Amino acid sequence: MKTYLNQKMDKIVVVILAIIPFTSWILGGITRIMNKHYIAGVLQLLLIGEIVFWIIDIFSSIKYGKLKYFI
Repeated sequence: MKTYLNQKMDKIVVVILAIIPFTSWILGGITRIMNKHYIAGVLQLLLIGEIVFWIIDIFSSIKYGKLKYFI
C-alpha cells in the first residue's frame, strides 16, 4: 500500500494527513519524488500544483485508503 513516505498506515491516519494542508504538501511532494515522479513532486513542493494535488490526495485517501494517483 503506497501511503505517505511509503509507510504502512491505517486509513484514518492517511485521511488525517491528507486533510491537513501542510502535511499533505510536504509529505506528498517527498513521496512523489521518492517514487520517481519528479515533475509531480517538484510541482507540489513549489506550491504550483498544491491545490490540485491536495484535492487528489484527499479523494484517493478517503476512497482507497492510500495515495493512488501520481504516486
